[in-house]
Amino acid sequence: MRHGQIRVKRIYEPPAPEDGYRILVDRLWPRGMSKADAAIDEWMKGIAPSPELRKEFAHRMERYAEFSANYLRELSSRPECAVLADRIRDIARERPVTLLYAAKDPVYNHANVLRRWLLDE
Repeated sequence: MRHGQIRVKRIYEPPAPEDGYRILVDRLWPRGMSKADAAIDEWMKGIAPSPELRKEFAHRMERYAEFSANYLRELSSRPECAVLADRIRDIARERPVTLLYAAKDPVYNHANVLRRWLLDE
């Protein structure tokens, strides 16, 4: 699997053919977005950070390194995450996969942590 096969994109950006299989990796549905506009193929709530972890981070950039480490720990310890990760990697072997997130920050968000974990495992 090539690194370019798994991408990250904000769900509010328009869908594009190069997105391939679009997976929403947020626990909550994006505000103000219809299902048709989202154009997702799958919603993987189970691989998103736990509600406790989300509250702890609360998009405070000074906590991003700690959040990333804790999220990686969650991903590695929850059996459901391993199953979903295998599914994402299987799809990515066949076509591009885009991990969709709703956060405003394109750098300091959980989808980037998830992508690194998927590629490193």
